[in-house]
Amino acid sequence: MNPTIRDVAKHLNLSITTVSRALDGYDDVADSTRALVIETAQKMGYSPNRAARQLRRQKTETIGFILPASAKRFDEPFFTEFISGLGEALSEQNFDLLVANAKTVEMELALYQRWLQSNKVDGVVLNRIQQKDWRVQYLTSVKFPFTALGRSQDGMDYPCVRVDGAQGYVELIQHLYEGGFSRMAFIGGHKNLINHIDQLKWFKAALKTCELPFRDDFVLSADMTSAGGYETAKQLLVLPDMPDAILCVNDETAFGVLHAAHEHGLTVGQDFAVAGFDGVQDSRHTEPPLTTLDIPVPDIAHQLAQMLLAKINGVHLETEEAIIHPKLLIRASTCGQ
Repeated sequence: MNPTIRDVAKHLNLSITTVSRALDGYDDVADSTRALVIETAQKMGYSPNRAARQLRRQKTETIGFILPASAKRFDEPFFTEFISGLGEALSEQNFDLLVANAKTVEMELALYQRWLQSNKVDGVVLNRIQQKDWRVQYLTSVKFPFTALGRSQDGMDYPCVRVDGAQGYVELIQHLYEGGFSRMAFIGGHKNLINHIDQLKWFKAALKTCELPFRDDFVLSADMTSAGGYETAKQLLVLPDMPDAILCVNDETAFGVLHAAHEHGLTVGQDFAVAGFDGVQDSRHTEPPLTTLDIPVPDIAHQLAQMLLAKINGVHLETEEAIIHPKLLIRASTCGQ
């Protein structure tokens, strides 16, 4: 017969309530007692009834993530690594991850509303944050726990991880200039995305720091996919005085730029340079390997999950904004002459 919670309590000479609260993670149980209860339960082979625990705690022990309507595919390397990081962090805390996608903003809103109204999740994680983000506004208005990669400009406080790539862009542009590249273009994302707004600002500031010219016609927007990068790069590569380097809002865009450059007969890394942003694993294996400003995507997702669980459990966060500084990874796509 499988051991019960009563058996664990009897073995430790503790009340069933104390054992139950220790296993459920309540903070009114001493850490030493909790550790002893967990260790004893594991040795005895006792596993709490999860459904009963969820009912007691009035929690689903599930976190939600909806692929933003602005994104195209789950199999983009960024989302693969981001979701993997979320899932790993949550499984460590015996939480599940519920993932969905939406083709339109209307479908995305309907999903959030259905999840909240049916109590499917205890909180959600957001990314691809917009300048004025309806998700931030909606979740804040209904007081539902969430964390996000990026901070919107809505003036609302919420736990987030924010990327500060100002210095990284300076280092990247200095590296390109020292390699003989001076006509630099930028392919961003949708103009209302914080990713695009921030990186364009860093790009402009870095050019100024390095005393290089900024050209409006060298700045274009795409949809942050390889197909979008490919099509947008083709527009830049037919200009009479085309750029000799293209910096991209993410690695996925850069993959498409590499393809367009090869088609155009350019030798990437010698007479033409391409750089990305994100540092996804696939950037190591392009032809040539892609120079990128690396952010630890799985680690960021892990941190967002931890921040969200703390918020759900009423644990005080020392800071509600963690800042990540990208690391420049120099590879063959920007080797220079």
